[in-house]
Amino acid sequence: MANSASAANFGGRTSVRVVVVGDRGTGKSSLIVTVAAESFPDNVPPVLPPTRLPSDFYPDRVPVTIIDTSSSPDDRPKLAAECRLADAVVLTYACDQPATLDRLSSYWLPELRRLEVKVPVIVVGCKLDLRENHEDERTLEQVMSPIMQQFREIETCIECSALKQIQVPEVFYYAQKAVLHPTAPLFDQETQTLKPRCVKALKRIFILCDNDRDGALSDAELNDFQVRCFNAPLQPSEIVGVKKVVQEKLPDGVNERGLTLTGFLFLHALFIEKGRLETTWTVLRKFGYDNDIKLRDDLIPAIFKRAPDQSVELTSEALDFLRGTFDMFDVDRDGFLRPAELEDLFSTAPESPWSDIPYRDAAEKSALGGLSLDGFLSEWALMTLLDPASSLANLIYIGYAGDPASAFHITKRRRFDRKRQQSPRNVFQCYVLGPKSAGKSTLLNSFIGRPFLDRYAATSHERFAVNVVEQLGGAKKTLIMREVTENEVQKLLANKESLAACDIAVFVYDSSDESSWKKAKELLLTVAAHGENTGYEVPCLIVPAKDDMEPSSQAVQDSTRVSQDMGVEAPIPVSMKLGDSNNVFRRIVNAAQHPHMSIPETEAGRNRKQYQRLVSRSLMFVSVGAAVAIVGFAAYRVYATRKNVSG
Repeated sequence: MANSASAANFGGRTSVRVVVVGDRGTGKSSLIVTVAAESFPDNVPPVLPPTRLPSDFYPDRVPVTIIDTSSSPDDRPKLAAECRLADAVVLTYACDQPATLDRLSSYWLPELRRLEVKVPVIVVGCKLDLRENHEDERTLEQVMSPIMQQFREIETCIECSALKQIQVPEVFYYAQKAVLHPTAPLFDQETQTLKPRCVKALKRIFILCDNDRDGALSDAELNDFQVRCFNAPLQPSEIVGVKKVVQEKLPDGVNERGLTLTGFLFLHALFIEKGRLETTWTVLRKFGYDNDIKLRDDLIPAIFKRAPDQSVELTSEALDFLRGTFDMFDVDRDGFLRPAELEDLFSTAPESPWSDIPYRDAAEKSALGGLSLDGFLSEWALMTLLDPASSLANLIYIGYAGDPASAFHITKRRRFDRKRQQSPRNVFQCYVLGPKSAGKSTLLNSFIGRPFLDRYAATSHERFAVNVVEQLGGAKKTLIMREVTENEVQKLLANKESLAACDIAVFVYDSSDESSWKKAKELLLTVAAHGENTGYEVPCLIVPAKDDMEPSSQAVQDSTRVSQDMGVEAPIPVSMKLGDSNNVFRRIVNAAQHPHMSIPETEAGRNRKQYQRLVSRSLMFVSVGAAVAIVGFAAYRVYATRKNVSG
C-alpha cells in the first residue's frame, strides 16, 4: 500500500535512477561514496558498482540508485547506455580545474543532447575546498548563468566538497527532486511563465475549490484547500500573510471575496520561481494529475468493456450536464458556442479535444464558426463512440462530478436488436462507401449544412460528419456518417470485425455515370459477402447522387434490379446541388432502427441458406424416423411381453 501511495504521489515513480558523468578526476566516485557512507573515503575504486540510498534517506521516501560511470573513451558505449536509462544526470566538474568547467559546454552537454538524453541535468562543482587556491572569484551564478541560458536542460547547479562534507547529500536530493517534482511540465524557463497545461489544471482545481462559485477563494475555502492538499490547516495570520504577499505584487490577485484565480496562479508561479516545485506538484497530484498534467489512468475507470458490435453512448444524466454546461458558456445567449466560448469551456482540460481531425470539421457550425446545442452534443456523441475514455476524461475536466458509470451506457449487441426487429440506440454509425467522385463528401457536407461546391476535391483522410436527425413523430437520433474512400475499403474489410461497429452502410454512385454504378455495385457485393461470412451483416441503402444531371438509364435500371434481387430498399436519388436530399438522412436512420430489413443477400449467401434449410429439414426427417423406429421397437417389446405372458 505504501508503494502504491508513493507512486500516486510522484506520478507513478517508486524509485529514481541517477547517473553520474564527468571528466576523469572531477570527484564522481568520491562524491558517491561520501553520500552513502557519510564519510570521505581513503581509497576509491575507478568505477563504483550501483549504490542505493534507501527510501528513508530523503523526506519524499523514494529510494535513489546512483550509477557511477567511466569517462574513458573505451567505455563510451556503456556510458551512453546508462545515460539513456537515467531519470536524472549529475554532471561533475572540479572547482580547482577550470578546464573541466569549460568541458561542460564544449563536450558533455552537447554529447548528452547527441545521445538524446532528455532528463534533468544537475551540474555539480566538486572539490569546493580547493577552489580558494585559485584566483577565480566569480560566484556560482556568474559562472553558470551563461551555460544555463544555452542548455535549458540544466535543472540546477550546486557546489560541494566530499572531503569537507559540504552539501554532499544536497546533490542527490536535488537530482531526486528534479525527477519527482520536474520543472519542465510546469514552467517555461524561456518566458518565465507557467505553461498552458499547468494553468489549465490549476484553473480546474481553483474552480473545484470555489464552492460558492463567486470567482474567489474565501478564507474558509483557502483553509479547506490547504487541509485537502497538505493535511494541515492555515492559521488566520497565515491566510492574511498569503493574501498580503499576493496583493503587494498583484493588486487584482485579491478582492473583497478572497483570492482570485489570477492570485492563485501567481502564488504557484512564485513557488516555482523560489524552487518550491513540490508545493505545486503536491496540489496537482492531490487532484489526480500525473507528470504530463493529465488525469491519472487509474482515475478513468475501465467501464467500457464491450463486444465489437456494442457501442458506448452518453446517458440522459450526462446529456443534462452538457446542456447545462452549454448554457453556462453561451455568454451572449445567441444559441451558439463561438470559438472563444468553446475555448473557455475547455480551458480546464489539457487541450481542446476537438481541435484536430476527426472532430475539427465534423459538426454543423454557424457562419461565425459557432456550435449549436445539437452540434455540441453531436461532437460529444462522436467522441464517445470513437474514444469513450477520452470522452469521460474531458467530462471530468469540464466539471462532471457524478459517478463515471452513470454517464455512459453500453448498448445491446446488434444481433439482439435484429431479433427484436428494432434498435433502441440513440446514436447510429453509417459507413458511406462509393467510387471516387461519386458524391460521398458532398453528401456529408450537406448533412452538416455546408454549401454545395462545384469543384471536386478528393478526400485524403478518414472523415466523419455528425448531426441530429429528427424522425417523424419528433424523436431525435444522432447520426454519425463515416466516409470510406474507395482505396480504404480493402484495408477496412481485412479485419473480420470491421462491420461490427456499423449500423448501416450507404453506397453512393454518380447517377449519370454507368461505370460509377458498376464500382458501387462491386463494393455493395463485397460488403454484403463480408457480412455474410463474418456474421456481421448490416442494412444497406443505395444512393444515386447528382440526380440533377442526365441519368444513365442503364445504371438506374440495374441499380433498381439489384436492390430488388438483394432485398434492400429501392435506391434513393438525391441532388445536393439542387438541395433535394429526398429525406435521405431520415431514411438512413429509419433503416438503422429496423436492422432486420434492407440486409443485402448475395447469391452465395442465398444458396448457403437454402442448403442449411435442406440440411435442417433432412435432420428433422431423420429425427422423426428415429422416433418412429424407437416407438415401433417399444411397441414390439410390449407385444412380445404380452405374448409370452399369455403363453
